[in-house]
Amino acid sequence: MTEVVASPSQGAEAVATVAPAVSVRGVSKTFAGTRALDDVDLDVRPGEIHALCGGNGSGKSTLIKILSGVYQADPGGVIRVDDEDVAADAVTPGDASRLSICTVHQDLAVFPDLSVAENLAIGGGFETALGGRIRWGRQRRQAARLIERFGIPATPRTRLASLTVAARTQVAIARALQAAGDDHRGLLILDEPTAALPVKEVEQLLEGLRKLAAQGQSILYVSHRLDEVLDLCDRVTVLRDGRRVATTDTADLDEQGLIELMLGRTVEHQLRHEPRRTDGAPLLEIRHLASGPLRDVSLTLHEGEVLGIAGLLGSGRSTLLRTVFGDRAPDGGDIAVGGRSVRYRRPIDAIADGIVMVPENRLQDAAFTDLTVDMNGALSVIGGYWRGGFLRGRRLREDGRDLIAEFGVKTPTGAVPLSALSGGNQQKVVMARWMRRKPQVLLLDEPTQGVDVGARADIYRLVREATDNGSGAIVVASDFEELAHVADRVLVLRRGRVVAEVSGADITAHRLTELSLVEGKATS
Repeated sequence: MTEVVASPSQGAEAVATVAPAVSVRGVSKTFAGTRALDDVDLDVRPGEIHALCGGNGSGKSTLIKILSGVYQADPGGVIRVDDEDVAADAVTPGDASRLSICTVHQDLAVFPDLSVAENLAIGGGFETALGGRIRWGRQRRQAARLIERFGIPATPRTRLASLTVAARTQVAIARALQAAGDDHRGLLILDEPTAALPVKEVEQLLEGLRKLAAQGQSILYVSHRLDEVLDLCDRVTVLRDGRRVATTDTADLDEQGLIELMLGRTVEHQLRHEPRRTDGAPLLEIRHLASGPLRDVSLTLHEGEVLGIAGLLGSGRSTLLRTVFGDRAPDGGDIAVGGRSVRYRRPIDAIADGIVMVPENRLQDAAFTDLTVDMNGALSVIGGYWRGGFLRGRRLREDGRDLIAEFGVKTPTGAVPLSALSGGNQQKVVMARWMRRKPQVLLLDEPTQGVDVGARADIYRLVREATDNGSGAIVVASDFEELAHVADRVLVLRRGRVVAEVSGADITAHRLTELSLVEGKATS
């Protein structure tokens, strides 16, 4: 199976015939009557970094799980690696391993307290002598070879916790590919590898991927960071509502064009807004707060305001929100809500005062994936559904249908577990849960991490609706371009202190990056 490729740089007459390293043909997948994938084709060439893009619910995760053998496709599709065809409805994890289809997820599944050599061995097995004793010398020599091959800035004895997140990702990639040897056969699938990386580490990882591709490794790259996709990847395949709508060279696209392919519409006007005046009544006042890395932090959140918090990883961004929410006790300073001094001991106390929080780690701290969509959406007001010791299930389901419609959640029914939804739709359910309480203060920690551009616009539309009704929101985001689009005012944290306040037309991604990185750039 070959693909005819015209090189844009050489004109339409210059044609090369390239045999794909991995091909997908006619793959479909149905869940409970809902078509998650519909007759999808995909080719990834040798040594190519190929992006897989689409909105939340477009089918990206389903396709990855079929390639990995986690899901079996509907009958009829075929996956070809080199010259071997495998029925897509019969691929198992063992088949994927044999075919060298390796997946590295956003959750790296590495072990910070173990050494690099131990982490690599967990993927490939420990070498043992008679009696089961581990041959540590051989194990470390094998690790050293992998460290050199993949350019990992470590030694075999280095404790993983001491490495940057980017370097840990490189260890996870090396562990996944070690069985393939040096022939670079098969496919490396990377699912949101930079979602949790600080800005300065992203390029470190991307440069490692470029070197890997130059050696001949085929890479399927999934990311919601579209600028990254266009900079790194050779081609992109776009899925929408389970169907392939385009495969094209990234050189022929800009970010807006890619968004329109993904969504069938533009969303720029939905995300951008004119910054508002920030002189409404104070909702939340913080004075000289000390908590963990935070030192002498003061701020005021006003009615109708979206206040952005910018800063690098470790600057204290998340600690600030957790302390206000009562999830962490302050070491000093004062917090006032509605002019009343408070000191919350538990989050439930903050919730009672009209403060809610959407945490950074949705799966660990907010999403009850085994419960239904309806139940997840109702948890913040679940007491209202109990009467005489019985849960009013019918009322809960009716309200769930209204909630799904109001918040634009893509799901066949509210009765499915939350785990069946895409990341963006899970995040909408978490947002809907808290919006039901009509909060006065919204604390949003990376609210659109791992969320596609369409769902991102929907989430910030919900935030704006709340602030239009008199609420206030504090938004922490690593994506400074996003903060520049949605915030009325931005405070910049560096090493636990507020070093700058930016408002109006001065809020730009470049300015926020400069203030976060460069000492001596503080402004007010």
